[in-house]
Amino acid sequence: MSESEVRQTEVIPQWKREEVDELVDFIESYESVGVVGVAGIPSRQLQAMRRELHGSAAVRMSRNTLANRALDEVDDGFEELKEYIAGQVALIGTNDNPFALYKELEASKTPAPINAGEVAPNDIVIPEGDTGVDPGPFVGELQQVGASARIMDGSIKVTEDSNVLSAGEEVSEELANVLAELGIEPKEVGLDLRGVFSEGVLFEPDELAIDVDEYRADIQSAVSAATNLSVNAVYPTAQTAPTLIAKATSEAKAVGLFANIESPDFMPELISKADAQLRALAANIDDEEALPEELRGVSAADTGAAEEEESTDEEAADADEADAAEDDDAADDDGDDEDAGDALGSLF
Repeated sequence: MSESEVRQTEVIPQWKREEVDELVDFIESYESVGVVGVAGIPSRQLQAMRRELHGSAAVRMSRNTLANRALDEVDDGFEELKEYIAGQVALIGTNDNPFALYKELEASKTPAPINAGEVAPNDIVIPEGDTGVDPGPFVGELQQVGASARIMDGSIKVTEDSNVLSAGEEVSEELANVLAELGIEPKEVGLDLRGVFSEGVLFEPDELAIDVDEYRADIQSAVSAATNLSVNAVYPTAQTAPTLIAKATSEAKAVGLFANIESPDFMPELISKADAQLRALAANIDDEEALPEELRGVSAADTGAAEEEESTDEEAADADEADAAEDDDAADDDGDDEDAGDALGSLF
């Protein structure tokens, strides 16, 4: 340590050193640590948020300079979070993964009124409809801020959806008063996650804001494609072995029926096939005296039915194979849900 560093360490007040030590302990106590913005959150609401997070995450507020020093002391990549420490911020720690943390923080945000001088987080629209305000000066205030309003049926009504401010523009005092009168709360108040460091990786909000349904669908599609590839390539795995066995059984049965192999497994189908062929032949013999009694009177309809039955027998293997394919698809669907659930379970 250089002489200048020694002098700098010596002049740090005791309370600051203790605070840095506590921040270091806080950072090292969690698998994921992030920086959240707390600007504009009333103290009472902030305390309520901290209580709601109890058990899943903890919020630690301190001076930005001390937080930076603590991140430097921990090192191991946590110092990357320093770029997000500006303005009113706090550290947040959790043993959940960053995706779960982001989802929880976003879900905890609540609508809130916007004050004069604040920047609109998104377009502010006064919707069409009855304001519920009696005729008076308020109609002029609405028109002044850019809303299409008029007095109708004894009330002030907005005649169409009116975009009165674009995202990024500053809210005027007049607009803030109008929005408050209408009960419009155009912003969300909550802990604004700026960045999270977890298992050696730094995550930003846009990387954590994933569509769970779309993500699940992608996983299910990948599982289905992998299963189909394994089956078509006859590559056995724990998941595809039952389907491959069912497919092989169906194909073996088709060969046995086509070759008239006298196997106990094929006898019912072979007998049915022979009976159908016999009836078809009997229908073409004009001399009924030449036929056994049980085959006399076989009609053309019977012949058609026999031929259809014979055709059905010959295609039994194809039907079995189609059933196996349907079972495969059903197994894919079930497997998709289970595998998707397993894959998403660690994230959400």
